[in-house]
Amino acid sequence: MVRKEPLTPHIKRKNNQKNAPFVGRKEELKELKLLLNKKSSSLVVINGRRRIGKSRLVREFGKKQNLCILSGIPPTEKTTAQSQREEFARQLNEYFPLPGLKANDWGDLFTILAQQVSRGRIILLLDEITWMGSLDFDFLGKLKTAWDKYFSQNPTLIMILCGSVSSWIEKNILTSKGFMGRISLTLHLKELTVSECNQFLTLLEFHVNPYEIFKMLSVTGGVPRYIEEMQSKLGAEENIKRLCFKKSGILFNEFNEIFHDLFSKRSILYKRIVELLVNGHLEFNEICEKLDLEKSGVMSEYLDDLIKAGFIRRDFTWNIKNNQVSNLSHYRLSDNYIRFYLKYVEENRERIENGHFNNKSLPSLSGWTSIVGLQFENLVLNNREFIWKKLNLNSEDIVSDNPFFQRKTSKIAGCQIDYLIQTRFNTIFACEIKFSKQEIKLDVMYEMQEKLKKLSLPRGFSCLPVLIHVNGVQESVIDAGYFLECIDFSESLQ
Repeated sequence: MVRKEPLTPHIKRKNNQKNAPFVGRKEELKELKLLLNKKSSSLVVINGRRRIGKSRLVREFGKKQNLCILSGIPPTEKTTAQSQREEFARQLNEYFPLPGLKANDWGDLFTILAQQVSRGRIILLLDEITWMGSLDFDFLGKLKTAWDKYFSQNPTLIMILCGSVSSWIEKNILTSKGFMGRISLTLHLKELTVSECNQFLTLLEFHVNPYEIFKMLSVTGGVPRYIEEMQSKLGAEENIKRLCFKKSGILFNEFNEIFHDLFSKRSILYKRIVELLVNGHLEFNEICEKLDLEKSGVMSEYLDDLIKAGFIRRDFTWNIKNNQVSNLSHYRLSDNYIRFYLKYVEENRERIENGHFNNKSLPSLSGWTSIVGLQFENLVLNNREFIWKKLNLNSEDIVSDNPFFQRKTSKIAGCQIDYLIQTRFNTIFACEIKFSKQEIKLDVMYEMQEKLKKLSLPRGFSCLPVLIHVNGVQESVIDAGYFLECIDFSESLQ
């Protein structure tokens, strides 16, 4: 017989393991803590890229509460709806000893769980819910019924649904009629800011210069789980080699695990798309042509899935004169790890397994300078608020900002700007982003002048060039007085 008496005050703690340092997520924690003041139950959805810290955020939020975490298992060829239910029942039994518990039906399992959390303050996390329920067509319907009939009756219960397959969550939960009006809070976790990454590294006892930090972040981005694996006694190159260029490294097999776990049988096409974007951005038509596939809504869905997963971005350009968003857009890889893996790890997997990269220096890798430059651009674009601050810009004064591209026509030349900011005062800030171990030379001024000559600027607009760098600029650049500001991006680490 299954015991039906609620056991809330006696939840067996499974969260005694030592967690990694926790930084950032202040706004998300603030939103979650506001739910503690409610007089009714709350249903929360948290999504975001794999390894971005969704479960860790919930653990931090629930560290002083009764926290119950039940997680789906990673899919394999042999995973079934029944094996997911059996694993759920096993975890449930760890929290609440339930002799005779059977795992034949999600409705029964949810009813039993609801009985155990029917009173008292409970944080209930259903983690990796996509894995948990995607193989059973009735899973979400039974969860919705259990929420309406049982879970929601505990006014101090906070149920959190977490998952890495953001497209599945959006389609089946966030925009589903079944869950309409039931979700109290939705959080989409992004990468940590570079300042938060630096805080993380400091807690891990790193004491290195900004160039070394950005070299590490050029591979990890702001993904907490990757940064957590860095070792303070090793330099940036040694850490990258250990994680990426050894068959035992966590980032050596991470890519295949990500694409298999998130996209399953369709992973091959998703992989082909991101491979195309390794060396730069492409338009929709160019992607279809290179893949030899029709321009269709199906391809748009694939790209949209990759955007929701946090791996690529779609940057729209705009008409500077009227600030109307253009139909012209580029897709680019926004995930630093994905680009680094595809550029340097995948094609060398066999050589890495044979130890050929043990003594190889990173700068000797083909195209290293250009790739690390693209990685640095990602970091800048993901932390653009720092640039606004250095230029004394308020967000409400910015009407458009993005990488800017102007298509070549019979009347105007083609033009690309790393990052363009347009304000409501008809002022344009054209930003050139440079990542170099050496001080930036005066050549950068001539490069920027050539770019801006091609930029079609409407009458009444002013364009101010800005340089974003890391390791300083030569005095000749300052003396020339061409750039409005030479922004040292290493200050963003503070």
